[in-house]
Amino acid sequence: MTQSIVSHRSSEAVPATVLGQGPARIPTGGKIRAGTKTLSRTAAENPQARAIYEQGVAAGQSFDEIEQALVAALPRIKTPLVPKNVPWFTVRGQDFSNPEIARQILDAFGEDRGDGHRLYRFPVVFPSDHWQVVMPHELSAWGANEKRYWSEYSPDGRVRLCKTHAPVPFDDTGKRVIRVFGGRKTVARDANAGMCDPEACPEYQQRQCNLSGRFLFFVPGIRSISAFELHTRSFYAMNSAIQKFETIAFLRGGRLSGFLDRQRTPFYLSKKLVEVAHIDEQGRPVRVPQWIIELEAPVDVTALLRDREDDETALVQAQLAKQILSGPTVVEPVGDDVALPEERPARAASAAGHVAPEQPARHGRPSLEELLSRAQACGIDPPRYTAYADLRWGPGWKINPQGRSRAWDEMERYRNDPAGYLDKVESELRAESAGRPA
Repeated sequence: MTQSIVSHRSSEAVPATVLGQGPARIPTGGKIRAGTKTLSRTAAENPQARAIYEQGVAAGQSFDEIEQALVAALPRIKTPLVPKNVPWFTVRGQDFSNPEIARQILDAFGEDRGDGHRLYRFPVVFPSDHWQVVMPHELSAWGANEKRYWSEYSPDGRVRLCKTHAPVPFDDTGKRVIRVFGGRKTVARDANAGMCDPEACPEYQQRQCNLSGRFLFFVPGIRSISAFELHTRSFYAMNSAIQKFETIAFLRGGRLSGFLDRQRTPFYLSKKLVEVAHIDEQGRPVRVPQWIIELEAPVDVTALLRDREDDETALVQAQLAKQILSGPTVVEPVGDDVALPEERPARAASAAGHVAPEQPARHGRPSLEELLSRAQACGIDPPRYTAYADLRWGPGWKINPQGRSRAWDEMERYRNDPAGYLDKVESELRAESAGRPA
């Protein structure tokens, strides 16, 4: 899971190539770090270590480069750098393929809250509608130079497996390594029958195997064809993000990618100080304050719901237009409405006063006159109701049989509470006139 998978929107099959038929992957061009690293207590007591660390920070080197320099100069110090939890994100030029991008991000979204010019909060948009793609995560154990073990789910998603690299193959003589095409193969680990069981895993119990994940995103205003990544090991941060991803996807009809609404509102990543609970070495629950990544979605929920209604209205309007353009059905205008042939007898009866406002919808297609008459019976002036319906279902609801049917169904739900329906209509109109985002 070192790279993420992008789902194809097209239903066409991806052509097979010599490199395989795997799905496309999201390339990344830079890392924003959730924290920083400082000298360990032993290293901080060494003047040479302090000098190397300060020179590296001033030169904008990555912490990996600084740590390598410390290990080379002071091999006796096994752990020269340790993570430090801070309220800001670390953006360094050496963590990007183009170091200029780091400066652009800090210039655009950095601020000074007393600790220098730092990145505390910044906007992001995600490139996929699946949270598993934009926030890949796994349990993994690393050796000195590579990942030794990692978790991976079976194709049906029911079993969590423990994977590792397959042994290097040799030829029949046992002396020559066989060249492997496409990179090293992976196999299920022998221990625990190949299952990922943290409670029975010695690496996990010895804190060598840990949960790790990353957010993959683009930053609005920062020009880059490659995404950026933000790593985290916080279960609380990832679990909270999943809940928000699922909520937003539900409200947007399954969508996470792109801006959240028509006002081009993005997600935001920031940090929040919370008390995190964990079990200490004696088995006692303790709580410690910690800065964790917070995913924000500062959007009006009612606007998201209204966008979904507008999308549905556009779909049914498109279906009606297709029906009119491709079929023999003839429509003729009556005032500001359009009457289909099967509605003409009812339209005439309504005009003659023979249709009561309480008459149920016929086959889901009431006429505009029936709707306005029923609204007036609820105490709502026809112009006010028309303005409300235009706001709720879009201006095309009057010529759309499905749109009129939806309006009729809403009135039906308020059959025994006309005063409540009047209050609903007036409240929506007042909110709109007060400047609520559409």
